[in-house]
Parts: sequence; structure tokens; C-alpha cells
Amino acid sequence: MELAVVFSRGRSGIEAPLVTVEVHVANGLPALNIVGLPEAAVKESKDRVRSAILNSRFDFPMQRITVNLAPADLPKEGGRFDLAIALGILAASGQIPSINLNQYECVGELSLGGDLRPIKGILPVAIQARNNHRKLILPKENTAEAALVKGIEIIPAVHLLEICAYLNGQKQIPVEYAQPTQQRVDEGVDFSDVHGQYHVKRAFEIAAAGAHNLLMLGPPGTGKSMLAARLPTILPLLSEQQAQETAAIASISDQEWDVHNWLKPPYRAPHHTASAAALVGGGSNPRPGEISLAHNGALFLDELPEFDRKVLEVLREPLESGHITISRAARQVNFPARFQLIAAMNPCPCGYLGDSSGRCHCTSEQVMRYRARISGPLLDRIDMHLEVPRVSHEVLRNGSPQGEESSVTIRARVVAARNIAVARHGKANSILTAKEVKQLCVLSAQGYSLLEQAMDRFGLSHRAYHRILKLARTIADLAQSPQIEINHLSEAISYRKLDRK
Repeated sequence: MELAVVFSRGRSGIEAPLVTVEVHVANGLPALNIVGLPEAAVKESKDRVRSAILNSRFDFPMQRITVNLAPADLPKEGGRFDLAIALGILAASGQIPSINLNQYECVGELSLGGDLRPIKGILPVAIQARNNHRKLILPKENTAEAALVKGIEIIPAVHLLEICAYLNGQKQIPVEYAQPTQQRVDEGVDFSDVHGQYHVKRAFEIAAAGAHNLLMLGPPGTGKSMLAARLPTILPLLSEQQAQETAAIASISDQEWDVHNWLKPPYRAPHHTASAAALVGGGSNPRPGEISLAHNGALFLDELPEFDRKVLEVLREPLESGHITISRAARQVNFPARFQLIAAMNPCPCGYLGDSSGRCHCTSEQVMRYRARISGPLLDRIDMHLEVPRVSHEVLRNGSPQGEESSVTIRARVVAARNIAVARHGKANSILTAKEVKQLCVLSAQGYSLLEQAMDRFGLSHRAYHRILKLARTIADLAQSPQIEINHLSEAISYRKLDRK
């Protein structure tokens, strides 16, 4: 009787918990049993493993084989344990050495012929393997993603035979890969495409510099969606830690992402018919939603009042906390969701309220009912409320007389302001805590008097008070001013138009 132990990794949210694969080969009627809370795909691995072993010219033990996936209370899913189970059976039956298996972690799905197929969620696996000082054996197609983690020895393979030859000391598997270089992709869009709208571009520059939430209000066709689509061109690149967090979420989802451009902030724009589960995540086996896929990036919600109100209300907590907890009867999963919300809406049901054409015939009651689809608490969490008017025919035809600034020019100022904030307190201004706001967003006596007058006159909440201070801090950083001046504070207050009584 022989016992072999192989280490692998499961999946729980964006975590990769350790799964110890214990294989026991004993005398008795031939059978292969898998225990340890396996789901259907894991139970089916017995047939894939048997065929892979036989087609790789190994002997499959005609004995009683018990495979235990520990811990027993962690649900196991997918084909990621195929390789570990196969190596455990071969080690327990004495066909490969088992003495050094504790130095490795193994993940990968097997074909019937023994070929290794890639799995999802390899990045969290690589991070945990590095933290536990083990080498990682994985399918070759997952190498580029695992290579994003520095300080780990990766052993990529294409077939079970190749791994067995390596473990027997008969073959060396060269690890030849390079860290992906960051190349900013030309997306074909630029802020210079937008003619006029100078105050709107200014607001986007402020929002990008401090990662502030922004709501645009204007008639159809004034460029709201066009402006939002150009926000990624002025956002700073992610730090390596931020990029790993974002890439880990993309890795476990069904979304395609560019490994070689992984430092670029994500940008998500779901349709207004999206459900609450699609937006925040969910399912019996919880998967990340749009707000998590936008982690460390931007989430654009066009036609905001057209979203179901219950869907919008679930945004309130993650906008404050930066994460979302999805609870189910059997498990609880926590996903990060630190995103920048960019939203757009029409001023009234027909869309033409305040338009110079005079086409709007909506009553005040209809307008109030339309805007009431967005609750006060959600609106209170949006830092900047911005009107986007129509531009003149002359500007639309010829552009601005002084020319339009490119995204490269705007982004240089955004990066400089963000660097000031990070050097001061290690993060963007929008996520300062109340204690940090008190320390870092100090006003003069005249400034406090102006802010308190604005609160009384416009009926602003205490949350709005702190958000105005954070916004003023970002405006001061763009001006490279160590202190928040009156003009910075006045501009910040001017962006709270929808809060007013």
C-alpha cells in the first residue's frame, strides 16, 4: 500500500486556497474514488486521468485507488486537479519518484491523450505558489499570465509525459519567458476629437487626477458617451500591485484581457439592461460582476435613469467600501470593487430640457419623476455633477480657434497631480478616509466659512462636505499648490449642482 501527496490550488473568489491531493493505492477490487466535496467536473476527472495515464504509456493500477482533496469542506470545481491526481496515482504506484513532490504545486486539465490544457485563474495560483516558496507546474499556454508574478519558478509543459520525464530527472524543461513589456495601445480615440466643451474636459481632467466619480447631464448628442470613451486615454497606468489585483479578477472571469498591456486601467461600459448580478457579481458559485472587473479603473453607466433602481442601489455600498461581499447559503465570497463611476443621463424624459431648440414639452412633474429614479444617497456619492450643453455650429464645424488639447497633453498633467497625491499619502484623493481628510484638506478660515455657507444654502450632507474637500485637494494638486485656496474650493463646490435644494 502506497500513499502520495501532491499540492494543487482551488478557487474561491479571487483567492487560490491550497488543496492537498492525497492518493492512496491499496489492494482490493479495482476502483477509483474521489472524495473531498468534488463537483461534477472533478468527479469526471477519473475518466480523463485514466485515459491520459494509459495513453502516456504508463500502467494504471488495477487496485483500489482513493483520492482525497483536502480540505474536505472546500468545494472543488473544474478540471484544474487532473494533473495533480494523475501525478499522485503515478507516484503512489511507484512509476515516478514521490520524494520531491512537496517542492511543487501542480494545476492543469488533461486531455484523453495526456496533453495539458490551460485553466482559468492562474494568476492567483502563481501568487500563492510564490508566497509558499514552491515551484509551479502548469500548462504552457498559461505561462505568460503566470509570468506576471515576479520571483516564482515556473515549469511549463505540454504533456503529462514531459512532466514525468522532468520529475524522473530524464529531461530538463527550460523556462524561457520574458516579463511582458507595457505598451500603451493606440485606441484610435483622443480628447482632441471633442470640439469645444472646455469645462467638461476640465472636469474629466480633475476626475482622472483624483479618481473621482462624475455624472454628466445633457441633451442627446452632446458628446457624453464620446467623452466617457476617452477617459482611459488620460488615466495613469496602474502600479504593479494594482495591476495584479485587476488581472487576478480578469483571470478568474470569462473576459478576455491583454496580458502584454496589463498595466492599463480597465474600462467597463455595461448596457442599462444589465441585472444586479451582472453588475455586482453573483451566481450559485459567485463570479465577479462589472464593478469588480472595473477594479482600479472606470465603470461607465450610460442612460443612468434607465437602469433598474434596485440595480443602481446595490452600487451604494461598494462605492464607499471599495469591495463587494456576495453571500450564499454554502459560502461567502469577497471581491474588490474600487472603481471610478462615470455616468450620463438626459435632463428629462424627452432629453431636451434647457436645449436652445425649445423642443422640450415635459412638465415639471415628469422631470422630477424622471430624476427621482436616481436616489439621493446614490447621487450623494457622486463627487461631480456636470452639465454638457450643445456646442455652436461654428465650433462643431471648425473646432476651437486655439486648437484642442490631445489626450497625451492632458494625461501628463493628470499623472503629475496623481503623483503628488501618491507621494503625500500613498493613494488617490477620492479614497481618503475622514481622518486623512481632516489632516490633509485643511482650509483657511475664509474657506471654512465659504464651505459652511454652501452646505446651509444647498442642503449638502456631511458626506458631500468631505467629498468637496477631496475634490478641492485634487484641484489644488493639478495647480501644484500645497494649500487649498479659495478658487480651488469654489470650483469644487460648483460641481455639486444636483444636490441643491
